[in-house]
Amino acid sequence: MARPKSIGLPRMRVEAGEKRVFLPEFVDQLTQLGLHVYLEEGYGSRLGYTFDAYRRGNDNIYRCTRDEAFSKDLVLILRAPKREEYHRLKPGSVLISMLHFPTRPARVKALQESGIKAISLDSIVDDYNLRRVEDMPAVAWNGLEVAFNELEKVWPGLEKPHNPLIKVLILGTGMVGKHAVEAATKLGNVERYTECLEKRTGYALAISVGRSVTGNPSLMKTLMQDTDILVDATQRRDPSRPVVPNDWIAWLPEHAIIVDLAVDPYLPDNEPPVVRGIEGIPMGNLNQYIFHPADENWSEKIPAGVSTQNRRTTVSSYSWPGIHPEASMTHYARQLLPFMEVLVEKGYDGLSPEGGFFERALYRGTIKAYLENNP
Repeated sequence: MARPKSIGLPRMRVEAGEKRVFLPEFVDQLTQLGLHVYLEEGYGSRLGYTFDAYRRGNDNIYRCTRDEAFSKDLVLILRAPKREEYHRLKPGSVLISMLHFPTRPARVKALQESGIKAISLDSIVDDYNLRRVEDMPAVAWNGLEVAFNELEKVWPGLEKPHNPLIKVLILGTGMVGKHAVEAATKLGNVERYTECLEKRTGYALAISVGRSVTGNPSLMKTLMQDTDILVDATQRRDPSRPVVPNDWIAWLPEHAIIVDLAVDPYLPDNEPPVVRGIEGIPMGNLNQYIFHPADENWSEKIPAGVSTQNRRTTVSSYSWPGIHPEASMTHYARQLLPFMEVLVEKGYDGLSPEGGFFERALYRGTIKAYLENNP
């Protein structure tokens, strides 16, 4: 069993708006596990951190090139690197990232073909199938914060005419849906909520529904016709079918805001194809996460053949936690540290489904565990 001795932290270069990096405290904690940490040149600079802010006299922290960061025993990067960068990893190294095995079959195949030992952070689950490395509160709160920001442009001070109740319909009752209920009733932002309490405005009513309702067009029409904010927080059993077909969007009032928290991709070449939970809406990112109906980028982000006839202002981001990057990375680091301790002690090949609590959860995140359950 070979224990890892080095870890590389490359920068995320997916989009210009992505600022998230692991913070200096976590990097120092990695060295306390016995790892030599290699940071790609410029790591943390978008958040205002210099290399000296990371090193702070620690001789086990190094500055390096991107190739060098990818060449270490372990490679930790929150968002999955592009496939064309897989060649940078050395044979037998371990890539730790949000890899989304179930909805990215082409990525799984490419990782296998490249001989990369991968751990998907989103697949690390405990004995009760609960994710252990996630930021579900930030997904819900940040998405709803942006939605209420947009709604406030329609109704300044969130003073809704004729009916004081702002009605939020949340599709999905899982972890994200539960946080979305609280975020909706607090107007996506506690500061705004407090101010509205003082002014006696911004009364929000959140309704959360599951599959029995979303599968009933008649009930959905009744609900959607009176909805100001529609939230997709679903986890679908069949990702080839939308929860809300594009025709249903016409039931929403013109001012309504669609909030995409599920952020499933369009994968038209899959068999069967993967579609968005709400048909015909674009998937945003940290560069652009607000789309108005006349947005010129709307159709460019959607495959041919997908109906976009009915549109409402949509807020969508593949990386909702990145809206407030430092808070997000502090949260992830706190969750990730005990798993890094196990990985350094056991090594990838030493992980067992029969080990301790954290080891079992970490094993479930490995690509070998995924392939065992999905041959």
